[in-house]
Amino acid sequence: MTNAFRAGALTRRTLLGGLAATACSGRLAADEKGPSTLLPGPRAIEISAKPLTSFQSSRPDNKLFGDLEYRGGLVLSSAEEHFGGWSGLVMDGDGRRLVSISDEGAWLSASVEYAGKAPTGLVRATIGPLLALRGRPLREKVDQDAESLALLEGTLDRGTLLIGFERKHRIARCPVRNGEVQAPTEHLRLPPEAGRMPANQGLEAVTVIQAGPLMGSVVAFAERYTRGSGYHTGWVWVNGQPQRIQLRDIDGFNITDAAGLPDGGLLVLERFFRWSTGVKMRIRRLAAAEIKPGARLDGHVVLECDQTYEIDNMEGVAVHRGARGETVVSLISDNNFNRFLQRTVFLQFTLVE
Repeated sequence: MTNAFRAGALTRRTLLGGLAATACSGRLAADEKGPSTLLPGPRAIEISAKPLTSFQSSRPDNKLFGDLEYRGGLVLSSAEEHFGGWSGLVMDGDGRRLVSISDEGAWLSASVEYAGKAPTGLVRATIGPLLALRGRPLREKVDQDAESLALLEGTLDRGTLLIGFERKHRIARCPVRNGEVQAPTEHLRLPPEAGRMPANQGLEAVTVIQAGPLMGSVVAFAERYTRGSGYHTGWVWVNGQPQRIQLRDIDGFNITDAAGLPDGGLLVLERFFRWSTGVKMRIRRLAAAEIKPGARLDGHVVLECDQTYEIDNMEGVAVHRGARGETVVSLISDNNFNRFLQRTVFLQFTLVE
């Protein structure tokens, strides 16, 4: 969970954001300044939403970016202390409800309102604490650091979520009832090599294959675990057994999330940060036929963009079907609880087939 800073010109604000990103990267002793209290239980919150009418301010009328058509976006904020740090995202099948998880041990459930295709706000929002087995609270950052989220089965009204944690690497299987995340019932079996992942660069992407011979199989990638091979390390669970897959490391981007596509392929979200270039985002598409145990994958770049676009520290990606059957891609950013320098950005695109 290395961090990046708010999109925009390389100004004093960006430099301060870079300082915040470096200080919160996990390479220093101090973590980002998150909430000062534990969430006692679920509670309703209000979320403000500022529309992003264009994805690139220099081309406000342009809608097509790579293989994605911009539908709309929002900058989200709330007076709630625990609102922020959103690092994983799931959309219900029709895109009308979302669940997100925070790297400070919280979940968010909300209904999404639209004007035509564009999202206009999050309403009927609830925030609550992620829990340990048997409903115990997660009191320490090392236990709370949730980074990835997937819907394994069912819906957000009644289904099962997978939540990937780093530092203490694990994937929890959690019931979800009426949008509220329950305590885990068990943890998935991880491969032995997963224990060698860097503490702060662990299970950043977890998803489920939606079609084909591996339908229902869980896929997970580490944020950065290359061991000098030139490939990111991941696993696909076949008949409950994790088997390694790899994704080519291109230009030093880190993996931050993944989402299953209706055709059985995957989208992989990536992020890059350097002082000299600022923050960048990339989305790669992995073809269904290529995803198999032992595979070394390259993927097709759907979109790559820098801080001249309306991005921030993008960490969550989800997929749902639009009203006309189109594939809608949603993204959310982790503001590291740095509300002055970073933003919680929610974006939606149509995947152009």
